[in-house]
Formats: sequence, structure tokens, C-alpha cells
Amino acid sequence: MIKRFFLIVMDSLGIGKALDAYEFQDMGSDTLKTISKSHYFKVPNLKSIGLFNINGVEGEADIPCKGSYARLFEKSNGKDTTIGHWEIAGIESHEPFPTYPNGFPTEVIMEFCKLTGKRVICNKPYSGTQVLLDYGQEHEEDVSYILYTSADSVFQLAANESVIPVSELYKDCEIARRLLIGEHAVARVIARPFKGSYPDYVRTSNRKDFSLIPPRDTILDLLTNNGLQVVSIGKINDIFAGRGISESYKSSANQEGMDICIKLLEKDFKGLCFINLVDFDMIYGHRRDIDGYARAVTSFDDDLGMFLSKMKEEDALIITADHGCDPGYRGSDHTRESVPLLVYGNSVMSNNNIGDRYSFADIAATIADNFEIDSALIDGTSFYQEIIK
Repeated sequence: MIKRFFLIVMDSLGIGKALDAYEFQDMGSDTLKTISKSHYFKVPNLKSIGLFNINGVEGEADIPCKGSYARLFEKSNGKDTTIGHWEIAGIESHEPFPTYPNGFPTEVIMEFCKLTGKRVICNKPYSGTQVLLDYGQEHEEDVSYILYTSADSVFQLAANESVIPVSELYKDCEIARRLLIGEHAVARVIARPFKGSYPDYVRTSNRKDFSLIPPRDTILDLLTNNGLQVVSIGKINDIFAGRGISESYKSSANQEGMDICIKLLEKDFKGLCFINLVDFDMIYGHRRDIDGYARAVTSFDDDLGMFLSKMKEEDALIITADHGCDPGYRGSDHTRESVPLLVYGNSVMSNNNIGDRYSFADIAATIADNFEIDSALIDGTSFYQEIIK
């Protein structure tokens, strides 16, 4: 039995070739392929555990590696953070969350303004950085919220911390979360505080996601209900609305998240450490910064080398992603892609291709299988027997 799983989500590191990419108008998108062409891209540790051995991944294939690996196809109807993470944790979402390409309807806006006592401006899909330049001054003049959305199911409220305090922004986001139910049950309400003066606005690390509560138990709940620990790093706690989490660590960047993760290797616990590294998506994918994305993955790979060297005998590492965000593709939204599955540990088979798998939820089923937990409520199929020595 594996004592501890460290599950790292490289947010948006898709590997292309989703079977249904055409349904999402994402044919040809491939995040890994795009960034691998940058001269900043150097990933010897990811390569050593099988990244380039995965079906469909271009590169130096058929080289010996020290991990088990697969290509994962998403079952859920969507390509956003919440749907991707819920599926990783065992819930396939067959109905998409609502999106608002023309902005939120008048009745929603009027009720929100009534409940908060504040006006909103913008109310349309927008780049998170450009919206500050276009609406920041107006926001400051009349103390209104900048409300914007995207191709994802999100209700995002931006405010300068010197104009509306972060605590007040959070309170009003909680109001929005309670309001947005039923047909308007967006996946996430997101607080987007920023600072500075026009045109030098900078988003701060005080972002906070107010997610829908998962409709039923995930692998996180099953683990904690069976006396095991679930430690979260980054925005995992927000994505699952705190459900099934024993201990949570915030992180302001990938580097901090990996530093915490490496330190937790020295802590004695039994269960799951679940990590989200959001910089790939938030800073580089959406901004279509190919070299920046490549540098970020290279930096992660350096930290991964340290992590691998410090793993204990009963540890297992799982690396995956929640969707794509190809920085070389059109637009600035997520892309429907397959994602990598890399599994490494002392008890995990080496040079082991477990092929194509058709639900991210296979990860949750495998973790449940390892701990001999009844996984009847978990979607997906365990690959535990296919990877264990």
C-alpha cells in the first residue's frame, strides 16, 4: 500500500488531441507542443518519469523512463478549473456550467447591486489585465465593482484594494455566491483585487475563489471520512469549498507551492497532498506568453528534481492537468485537450505505458483502491493494479 499520494495539477498543461476538441472549437490546440518549441523549455525530470512516452506526445519517445504514464481524456462537459478538478477527484459533470458570452442578465445585476449597495461596470467577457486598464479609473471614481467573465463559468469582481478593502470584496463575493444558484449557478465567483494607479495596475495575491459545493462526496471526503488526511496547497481548498480537506496551505505562486510541497515530504501523515500550480494558466496561458509558460515549466522541473530526491519509500507522486490553455492558440481562453498522467514512486512500475484512459476520475478511483475505500460513489476506473509492482 502507498502511504502518501502527492497529486500535483499543472494547471492547464494539456497535451492536445482531445477526442471531442471539435465540439469546443479547439481543433489543433496542444499546450505542451507549443511551449516545447521554446528554447527556454528544458524538462529532464518530467522526461525521466515518462512525459514524452505518453501516447500522442511528440518528442523523444520509446526511451526508458522510471514511471508509469498514460494519456487522460476528459469525460465532463467543459474545460474549466472546477470541472477538471472535480473530475480528478471523482465527479464527472455531464451538464456544463452556465457561461455568459453577452454578460450577466439584468435581473442578476440588479439583485446583486441591491444586496451590496454598489454599482457594477463592464459586465462582459474580458481579459483580466485589459479590463483594469479600460475600467480601472471609472471604478475608482464611483467606487463600483468591475464585473467581468470569460469563456469559463465565472463571475469575477475586480476592485482596487485602496478603494474597496479586500474584506469587503470577499463579503460581496459571498453575497454573489449565494445569489448565483439554479440556472445561474456559475462554477466560481472570483475576487480579483488589484493595486496601483492607472495605468500601472497589478493584480495582488489576495485572489479568492468562491466555488460551488460539489454535488456529492469526492475522494477528498472519502479519505477524511476514513480517518486519512487530505492536505491542500494553492487554490484546491477554494475549488472544493473546503470540503474534505484536513489542512490547507495558501500559495501566491508556483514556487511557493512547490516549496511547501517539498517541506511536507518531511511531515508524517497518511493520505493525500493535493497541489494546484496556477501560474501556468493564470499568468502565461491566458496571456498567450509561450516563452513565459516554457520558463515556468522549466522552473517546476527544477523543483521536481528536488522533490523526487526527497520522496520516501512509501510515497507516490501523480502529475496531471485539469484542461489546456495553449498559448499559441487563438483567443485567450482554455482549450479542450487531453492531459498527461505521470505516476512515480518506489512501489510504482517503471517504463510502464497504461495507454489511453477516458476519465480524469480514474485518478480518484486509483487512490480509493490503494486505501481499500469503497469507491461506489466515485466515477472512473482504478489503474492501481496496472501500476503497482
